Amino acid sequence: MTPGNQPARGRRGTTERKGDLRERAILDACEALLADKGYEAMTVGDIAQQVGITRGALYFYFGSKQEVVTALVARTVEHLWERSLATAQSEEPREAVAAAMRRTVELWSEHGLVMRTAIDLSLTVPEIGELWSRTADLFIMAITAVLERAGVPAGTGPQQASAMARALCWMIERSFYHASQESNAQVQQASSTCEHIWLISAGLTG
Repeated sequence: MTPGNQPARGRRGTTERKGDLRERAILDACEALLADKGYEAMTVGDIAQQVGITRGALYFYFGSKQEVVTALVARTVEHLWERSLATAQSEEPREAVAAAMRRTVELWSEHGLVMRTAIDLSLTVPEIGELWSRTADLFIMAITAVLERAGVPAGTGPQQASAMARALCWMIERSFYHASQESNAQVQQASSTCEHIWLISAGLTG
């Protein structure tokens, strides 16, 4: 699975490789500026200056600040999707839960600002909303698979795997959203709490 609505890549051959490197530099600069200025204050000019190119050169790759941020979110959720799929394919439920929470900590520690920005913009920027919604759906599928392997009945009823996975997914998102604004210690605590709740839900605490 790959994220949709990403800006077109560069030309083939050498130009494509240079274009990929330039796009990566633009996205890295955008992520740094989100930390320094925030989404509202950051401008296309700021991003171009950070990369060391002109505004016109940046517009060759992206048409607006919103497009840059959308591409940055797309790059980040690719990592989320890859790690979610790896969790879904793990055989032992308890190990799968622990691995999922370790990967979640890694991602929020590395890219928490981008992920919070994605959540904040998901209601007002349709492309980001779609990316984040599909990311949540994939996580819900992964959590559902773990719950079912642990013996939770399949289905969408309140005590069945799909509904429980949806509640767990949004609980994890909100817990990490708030914890990542405080400290790494709070992120670790949120992870431990969410893992414990997930294990209880799967009947794996005995």
